[in-house]
Amino acid sequence: MQIYERMRKSAVAIVVVAAAIGVYLLPSPIDPEPFIVEGPPPALEGPLAVNSRLQQGRRLFVGQLKGPESFTADQEGNVYTGTVDGKLWRIHEDTLHFITQMGENIPECGSSQDFEPVCGRPHGLRLDRHGQLIVADSYLGLFQVNPWTGEKTLLLSSKEGADGIPFGFLNGLEISRNGTVFFTDSSSRWGRRHVRYEVIETNHLGRLLAYNPETGDVSTLLDSLYMPNGIAFSPDEDFVLVAETSIGRILRFWLKGPKAGTKEILMNNMPGYPDNIRVSDRGTFLVGITTIRFPGRLLPPFLDLIGPYPAFKRFMMKVVPVNWYSILLPKYGLVLELGPNGELLGSLHDPDGSLTWAVSDVFQHGSTGTATLPLPKGIIQELHGGV
Repeated sequence: MQIYERMRKSAVAIVVVAAAIGVYLLPSPIDPEPFIVEGPPPALEGPLAVNSRLQQGRRLFVGQLKGPESFTADQEGNVYTGTVDGKLWRIHEDTLHFITQMGENIPECGSSQDFEPVCGRPHGLRLDRHGQLIVADSYLGLFQVNPWTGEKTLLLSSKEGADGIPFGFLNGLEISRNGTVFFTDSSSRWGRRHVRYEVIETNHLGRLLAYNPETGDVSTLLDSLYMPNGIAFSPDEDFVLVAETSIGRILRFWLKGPKAGTKEILMNNMPGYPDNIRVSDRGTFLVGITTIRFPGRLLPPFLDLIGPYPAFKRFMMKVVPVNWYSILLPKYGLVLELGPNGELLGSLHDPDGSLTWAVSDVFQHGSTGTATLPLPKGIIQELHGGV
């Protein structure tokens, strides 16, 4: 009996060791780098004090718009957006008008991220001086789209990219007064459907780029960025802000003046991971927070905790299905208002996510100062008044 028991324990030990060796030898899908945050998240006090102001809005187009990402509007009051199923839409008052499909219009569009490279996924979009939509499709490239006929013209393909590097994840977009298109490529390694890999890997393979529509030339303004996302010009266009989502930071890149061509950190150690940035009707910056980064009761935020340990991140991605990380995302809505030098002026909160969470864009339009926000369930929310 004792011999049998020793043999059983030995067999179990062999199996455990073999399994451990097998997991160790498995290739990890990511190649992470260590990243140490500047400090603990800021306290929820002063202009960051918890409130429920974000719950005072209303939902529009429930079940009709699937994951709108960004907005722009024309002088006639038409609002334009792109959705997760690869479609572009025009919104006039309470009516939706389909404009075009960025990729192939197949029944599976919007059902799974696996179909996004085929269907397209419009992210940043703005109207140029000629009334044409300029659209950054995360997978397909930079497009010009007629907002009335849906006619599409490919300006830059993602395969072509810039400086010999294909675009992996086109994201934010702005157009300057002289017509130059500024846009971000969040990663040259991971596409949008693998955004969790991008965030956990914490690489710095993103770029800020500029496209000249007159010459067709594209240039890299900044590289080695941590998942650059939304961008916004200052009211005078002397600088542009760039959200680095994966590390909770906002950069300022100077376009004019004695600092032209240089960058600096505008805001670091943020209370969440920034998505799009927009200029408000009073010249401040409105930042949608895709996921909060609040102080924990016992442990620091998850990404803070694992950031310094690449080996642990490699192991974690081998054994834990990537979709499981969604359970770590708190349903908490947050919008920040920043001054020109990164000072926090105010915030809007939805503490229990009852109306919204994962805010990607905050777009004010109309004479009443209505703020429109894309929401994760494919709806739009309107808020009146400033932050």
